[in-house]
Amino acid sequence: MANNFTTTDDGVSDYVEYLCETDFPAITGPAFILIFIISVIGNVLLLCALFIYENLKSVTNIFILNLACSDLTFTVTLPFWATDHLHHWVFGDFVCKFMTAAYFVGLYSSVILLTAMTVDRFIKVVLHKWPSNLERKRYAAGACIAAWVISISASLSDAMKVKVENWDDVNYCETGFDDKLEYYLQVSLLFFFPFAIITFCYAAILKTVLQGLNRKKHRTVAALLCIVVVFFICWGPYHILLLIKSLYTPKGCKAQERFDIAYHICEILAYSHCCMNPLLYMLSQKVQKHLLKVLQCKNVCRKNQESSTCSK
Repeated sequence: MANNFTTTDDGVSDYVEYLCETDFPAITGPAFILIFIISVIGNVLLLCALFIYENLKSVTNIFILNLACSDLTFTVTLPFWATDHLHHWVFGDFVCKFMTAAYFVGLYSSVILLTAMTVDRFIKVVLHKWPSNLERKRYAAGACIAAWVISISASLSDAMKVKVENWDDVNYCETGFDDKLEYYLQVSLLFFFPFAIITFCYAAILKTVLQGLNRKKHRTVAALLCIVVVFFICWGPYHILLLIKSLYTPKGCKAQERFDIAYHICEILAYSHCCMNPLLYMLSQKVQKHLLKVLQCKNVCRKNQESSTCSK
């Protein structure tokens, strides 16, 4: 979410605060638009492949379907934050709150779903404790419903803490996360705790898979590694910087500017995760074939139309 300005005390006076410009629209705005385009194309293609060619009753597809919807929910907010960076906030207070809620719904549900999917794979591959596919489906459906309920409930609280503020005749959609405790909770619940679960589960999965490794399983091992590595690369720097932000206050505008440059770079990297999941699932040859069929749909339809016309 955009933070367009920061007030900071440079140490000259205990009562004087300076307004530091910390927005970087030339970088952040276009980056958000690019992520938006890639994410929409990738996730929509993935959803089309699932609905047309896959059985939506399978556990894996249930998680992938919900994760794609979660990524799209997060993605929808990006043009608004891009506009905020390029032209400041022009959408009013209601849209500010609504987009903030959608932002956190997508963020929370994505992390919860990714963690739930990892636990499911861990139980199936390592523990072998799922008696039937029916129980797995019930668990998957329950986990997805819980992910959305928790995400929506938590996002309502977050949305109430934002409002449109006017500074020098310019509107800003400002967040209210000034309490250090909120940063600690957000960092712990949204990254470190889920990442610890994901790392533990995938380490055990990789160990189990490698014990009986053959050539056909190389792609599976690579996919598992990519999921963990990409999750850490995208969200790691951002949440680490949030933790630093709760403990460190830059003194002076130059220090503030350097810190915010790092923050915006990490923010762009974190937001890019919404378009990474479709790319990761494209490592599967099965998904690749489905996507090719979706992209060639027009040609197939034309051939069917021509054949039906000729038969007449």
